[in-house]
Amino acid sequence: MHNNAASTKDDRNDMRILLVEDDRALGEGIRTALKPEGYTVDWLQDGASALHALSHESFELAILDLGLPRMDGLEVLKRLRASANPIPVLVLTARDATSDRIAGLDAGADDYLVKPFDVAELKARLRALLRRSFNRPEPTLEYRGILLDPVNQQVSYQGAPINLPRKEFVLLHELIAQPGRVLTRDRLQQVLYGWDEEVESNALEVHIHHLRKKFFPELIRTVRGVGYLVDKC
Repeated sequence: MHNNAASTKDDRNDMRILLVEDDRALGEGIRTALKPEGYTVDWLQDGASALHALSHESFELAILDLGLPRMDGLEVLKRLRASANPIPVLVLTARDATSDRIAGLDAGADDYLVKPFDVAELKARLRALLRRSFNRPEPTLEYRGILLDPVNQQVSYQGAPINLPRKEFVLLHELIAQPGRVLTRDRLQQVLYGWDEEVESNALEVHIHHLRKKFFPELIRTVRGVGYLVDKC
């Protein structure tokens, strides 16, 4: 892997990626290369842990090696798609035979990169996958005067545009997509932050406070000792 591309930042800031790679040197190299691009990269080294994380946490994209301990990457992919999880997946593998590429794509991979690869190509493929992901049809959410467009990352309230930082946008989306359901603090923090990020103990409360202030105080209800919810309309 050769890092010969200049780093560029854009709307990828705070994008959370799951990297599944058991080669420690390669995993560290990928994580180091992607950090300046604004990605939050959480890294696992076996297939079983990856499937659990992808099933219980929220990521924008996954980079998945095929040759993994505990569960082969192809099996992770098959189970992921069988559960209707639509997360974009870029497969990494040393298997360069055409049949292996076809097997990966048939199992549900969105793209394929054969080792060894140039980090500039990896970054380009991630950008392309994220662009395609954002263009997927996803319904606009409407809740008590709030309109949230997941594709264009735009929010308005009573017809007026509201500018939200990405973490506040993600938090609002998570809550109003599930009205009436209590979301625990742990669940919301997993959605907002990577595993290695240092999070202030009151960070979630600060985001909640900002959302109440930008919309209306009754928007988000606190369930003491559990978490938060928005009431059903």
